[in-house]
Amino acid sequence: MEVLTDKIRRRYDRISRVYDILENPMERMSLKGWRIELMKELRGKVLEVGVGTGKNIQYYPDNLDITAIDFSERMLDRARLRAAKYNKKANLMLMDVQNMSFEDSTFDTVFTTCVFCSVPDPLKGFKEIKRVTRKGGRIILIEHVRSEGKVVGALMDILNPLVVSLYGANINRRTVENLKKAGFEELQVTNLWKDIVLKIVAINN
Repeated sequence: MEVLTDKIRRRYDRISRVYDILENPMERMSLKGWRIELMKELRGKVLEVGVGTGKNIQYYPDNLDITAIDFSERMLDRARLRAAKYNKKANLMLMDVQNMSFEDSTFDTVFTTCVFCSVPDPLKGFKEIKRVTRKGGRIILIEHVRSEGKVVGALMDILNPLVVSLYGANINRRTVENLKKAGFEELQVTNLWKDIVLKIVAINN
């Protein structure tokens, strides 16, 4: 798994300069609005997993203690530039969600936007998130997942190896199922775009 993690990390390092361009169509359609709405739900001590180039940073509430991590140094470099541009205070750290150095029960809220498609071992990542979130804390995710439609889901399975090799992201992850396997029992799932882009809220009981 470490070999795969290093491979994906290098891929994101490589595309860091053009990542925002690649993501721009999705941003223009709906993702920007979803980001803004998610920021309104942050409470207490906050962790953003997979900050990437920092697209969420300009929407961070000013009154919160926010830590943001990513496993790609070059993506993180761009996030730091964004934080400076928008004069946002956040603790930006190089760290892998699969193996975080935070103590247990550190955060009140953990959030991600389109991250768990590229975490090599999503179950391990979710277990780590559960560990560092306080009891009663909330995990809020906007993630694209495998469609449960017979035809669309099968097509996503077929295309997934190609997308992973080119982009490093899986398009057929079963994220709700993975959260349940990681021990999250209380889930609220909202379809944002069909059954492919979801907002998921998990309570850490």
